[in-house]
Amino acid sequence: MIDEAIFKAYDIRGIYPDQLNEDIAYKVGRALVTYLNCDQIAVGQDVRLSSPSLFESLARGINDSGADVYHLGVISTDGMYFAVGKYGFPAGIMITASHNPGQYNGFKMCREKAIPLSGDEGIDEIREIINKGQFREGTGKIVEKIITEDYVEHILGFINVNNLKPPAVEHPLRVVVDCGNGVGGIFIKKLFEYLPCKLIPMYLEPDGNFPNHLPNPIEPENTQEIRQKVVDINADLGAAFDGDADRVFLVDNKGRVLNGGIVGALIARSLLHKEPQSKFVYNIICSRVMREMVEKYGGTAIKSRVGHAFIKPLMRKYDAIFGAEHSGHFYFRDNFYADSGLIAFVIILELVSQENEDLAQLVDKIDNRFRIDETNFQVDDISEKMKELERKLKTKGYTIDKLDGLTVEMDDFWFNLRPSNTEPLIRMNIEAKSQELLEEKQKELARLFR
Repeated sequence: MIDEAIFKAYDIRGIYPDQLNEDIAYKVGRALVTYLNCDQIAVGQDVRLSSPSLFESLARGINDSGADVYHLGVISTDGMYFAVGKYGFPAGIMITASHNPGQYNGFKMCREKAIPLSGDEGIDEIREIINKGQFREGTGKIVEKIITEDYVEHILGFINVNNLKPPAVEHPLRVVVDCGNGVGGIFIKKLFEYLPCKLIPMYLEPDGNFPNHLPNPIEPENTQEIRQKVVDINADLGAAFDGDADRVFLVDNKGRVLNGGIVGALIARSLLHKEPQSKFVYNIICSRVMREMVEKYGGTAIKSRVGHAFIKPLMRKYDAIFGAEHSGHFYFRDNFYADSGLIAFVIILELVSQENEDLAQLVDKIDNRFRIDETNFQVDDISEKMKELERKLKTKGYTIDKLDGLTVEMDDFWFNLRPSNTEPLIRMNIEAKSQELLEEKQKELARLFR
């Protein structure tokens, strides 16, 4: 019997082998071919110890349903998206559990043009096909497909590499990169063969045991070393990638991990210099600094629900050049609307190289707001609690935006209360123009949960 809990909003994910194993991998392969009725699937994998075995079973399932497997090898998730878009594959699967501990594994899936499958479209249907056991029949083969050189060339196409050379800056940028022993090191090493920057490596060697720290830069303890390293050696900036390297968290020269919305604002500024009056998408809990930056430089900012399943379609609808999330996901129109931490990284390198100010100075000039880390409140009944919160907020006179949870926007602060997709939690995000107001609103909202 399949554990229904492994079917998430954006992927299939669970603990190996208790929740997710070779038998499930085989069935996922068969079900995806059956659902999409396709003849080819590009498959990549991360460095987790269970990934090779899961690949063998997944590939066998794909073949037994009459589709060929194009094996991309050990790559990043954004590399898989690139392969699907670049080479015209009708589908792709990445074997990964992203930033989760090593005992987890899973499958991120997309259809043609790197369009993601989600719980709203695709993942639930795959689950039903597996439960019914009604699969397409056929035979297929496995073909090796190496994409590293093509993907690195694609990434470099987003910048002018000559902008990174002295005398644009006084010295070659000194950059600390921590890949947490995930797949990012494979591409970082190749990228820096072309970048006129000094690479200071941290944990670039892929190792599914993750011996140094978990590949999850959103947790402060996992960026402690890189923050200290940047300061100790007086580096220009640092970059920490998660396990499958589709997310990046940047560290400025003062050792501060930058909010995703601030990084998004800097990238938007850079892109608007190249393509004026472009459209940009930001999720509803992204710092409003990004919206302010887009509007300041003549662009159009479009608000979205949280998650790639919402941002990517919105970008396609409006032909938006770029999308950003607080969580370190950055999306690019010219990357098949898919996210790429590596592309975001090189754009920031170019921006810092072109300015007469260091990264910390660039950030301090635009970041005029205060925020807290996302706070979670456990509740017994999410639906009822959200209704209660809405009533209480209306009683306080707030006007509520219900695009994604409950959002209140005022001139000097905003906050969002949003239910988790996977746990009995309500997530709170707040941003304000002063530390005192931030603390005031934090206490005010916390009282609503008592």
